[in-house]
Amino acid sequence: MIRQAVLLVGGQGSRLGAIAHTTPKPLLEIAPDVPFLDILIGEAARQGFTDILLLSGHLGDQVERRYVGRRIRNATIRVIREAAPAGTAGALRRVIDTLDPWFLVANGDSIFDINLRALATIPPVPALGRLALRRVANAARFGSVWLEGSRIVEFREKWAGEEPGLINGGVYCLSRAIRDRLPETGSLEAEVFPSLARDGLLMGDERGGYFIDIGLPDSLEEARRTLPRRLVRPAAFLDRDGVLNRDDGYTHHPDRLVWMPDAREAVRDLNDAGYFVFVVTNQAGIAHGLYDEAAMAEFHGEMARQLAEAGAHIDAFYHCPYHPAARIAPYAATNHPDRKPNPGMILRACKDWPVRLNGSFLIGDRDSDIEAASRASLPGLLYRGGSLRAVAAAAMRASPTSPQPPGGPVPCIS
Repeated sequence: MIRQAVLLVGGQGSRLGAIAHTTPKPLLEIAPDVPFLDILIGEAARQGFTDILLLSGHLGDQVERRYVGRRIRNATIRVIREAAPAGTAGALRRVIDTLDPWFLVANGDSIFDINLRALATIPPVPALGRLALRRVANAARFGSVWLEGSRIVEFREKWAGEEPGLINGGVYCLSRAIRDRLPETGSLEAEVFPSLARDGLLMGDERGGYFIDIGLPDSLEEARRTLPRRLVRPAAFLDRDGVLNRDDGYTHHPDRLVWMPDAREAVRDLNDAGYFVFVVTNQAGIAHGLYDEAAMAEFHGEMARQLAEAGAHIDAFYHCPYHPAARIAPYAATNHPDRKPNPGMILRACKDWPVRLNGSFLIGDRDSDIEAASRASLPGLLYRGGSLRAVAAAAMRASPTSPQPPGGPVPCIS
């Protein structure tokens, strides 16, 4: 499971003029007290990247003051500040020996709203990386990327005119073996990637999703108008035992994890379509003393690892360990608000995350799941076996305001 994400936040922001003279471009606010970089880190953290490294440069002291020693969700933030400008390739070269065998890289001045987990799967040998690509109406404004199958074969510079095509989305999954291709100073995009493409070592993954680069005053203002509402998403609430994994009775040991049919594919489809995905599970086995919360967390960690292999992720696991007949006294509760059919776990998720209820739904295998959804004013679908992917697809189709499906027309701002 790739857990490391490197964000390139050292640029000077020269195209922004006076706007970025005293503030690093990634720290420009998108909403009051919400820097653009907070959003990038939050998106990586919610998708399971727990070691986030910020490579800073211009006005890097401000990046250090805001992020050194911080945790965002489950991610630890580190900052490495370059002594002199070295470009994106040079900045990466200086830390490459400290990185994991495979890691995610993203530009700190753009956001591509995609399923990062789907990108962060190791491409076939001998490739050294995979780039997220975005199809736009006018690729001439950006420079275009050309594919043969899934392999990138050419990068074309910006040119006059207008022509649809694929562009670099600014998010990459790279191998540490790229080290020998990195110059002391220079650009990943302009120098390293074209060289890798010529040698057949670079893959491309076309994805649909909201894309914006805040490098120009107009696009910065457009981000301020559009990005905050893009972060409010519908959610899919999924029961665990009997829906995601086979219910063997108080299932808790990682070795007993058996997925229901097409369960991982269902989660990936929801990720790709832009939903939050939350697990909401009664865990009475904890109350009965059959296992503890640490064992449950280990089971969830194994679920996350196997989901990552399939290019999928759960945004958060919510559990209720309380039961009226608990053998473990601290977990005794007659009618705990989190225990389904009560909606407490759903309501907590909606408080913790920017959930849009319109378009959200729950999938469960018991009447108590459906009742919990009803009490939270959500539609509930009863899963009776078979392909969970098909059930999730039906739920998305039935959502009155479902997100734009992958590959559909969405804004693209330069």
